[in-house]
Amino acid sequence: MNSPLTNIRLIAKRELVGYFASPVAYIFIVIFLLLAGFFTFMVSGFFDRGEATLTAFFIWHPWLYLFLVPSVGMRLWSEERRSGTMEFLLTLPITTWQAIAGKFLASWLFLGVALVLTFPLVITVNHLGNPDNGVILGGYVGSFLMAGSYLAVSCLTSAITRNQVVSFIMSVVVCLFLILAGWPPVTNFLAGLSPNSTWLVDLASGLSVMTHFEGFQRGVIDVRDLLFFLSLIGFSLVATAAVVRGIRE
Repeated sequence: MNSPLTNIRLIAKRELVGYFASPVAYIFIVIFLLLAGFFTFMVSGFFDRGEATLTAFFIWHPWLYLFLVPSVGMRLWSEERRSGTMEFLLTLPITTWQAIAGKFLASWLFLGVALVLTFPLVITVNHLGNPDNGVILGGYVGSFLMAGSYLAVSCLTSAITRNQVVSFIMSVVVCLFLILAGWPPVTNFLAGLSPNSTWLVDLASGLSVMTHFEGFQRGVIDVRDLLFFLSLIGFSLVATAAVVRGIRE
C-alpha cells in the first residue's frame, strides 16, 4: 500500500497533467498575463508614477483572482461528479484527505506557475530603477497565499454541486465578500452606522483578504496575515472533506 505522501503526489500529478493536456491551462495563463500587464502598465499609470515599483501590479490581484481562480477551481470536484469518475476515485485505496490535498496542491501549483511567469515585470522594474526586491518578494508571497485561499473556497463550492457554472458563481460571490468586507467604502459605511460600531469595522476588516494582503504589498510578512490565509485555506478544505465524505457514504 502506498504511503500518504505517495498517494497525494499521484493525485496531484494526475490533476496537473489533466490541466496541461487541454488548451484550458494555456488560455488561462495567457489571459492572466495579458490582464496583469494591461492593468499594471495601462490602467494604473505605471509610467506616470516615475517610480520603479510593482505596487500597481499587486494592487489588482484580488480583483484578477476573483474571476480567474474560480475558473480553475470550479472543475475540481464538479467535473468528477458530472462525469461519474468521482465514485471511481473514492473507491481507490486513498483517504478523502489525500484526494483533496492532491487536487488542491496541483491546482495551487498551477496558479503558482502562472504567477511565476510574470517574472518579466520584475526584470522590467529592475531595469528601469532600483526597486526594493524584498517588497516585491513579499507581494508575490501574499499573492500566492491569496490565490490559494480563493482556490480553497472554489474547491468547497465545487464539491457542493456537480454544475461547474453554479460552482463558479458561488465561489465568485464568496470571494467578492472576502474582498468587500475590508474595502474602504464598506468599512467607512459601517463606521458611520453608530459611534459604537468600531467592533463591527474591526470584524469586517479581519475577514477581508484586502486587509491582510496590504502588509505583503509593503513587504511585511506578519504572522497574523499568514495565519489568516492559512486558516481560510484550512477551514475551506475541512469543509470540503465533510462534503466529500457525505458523498462517499
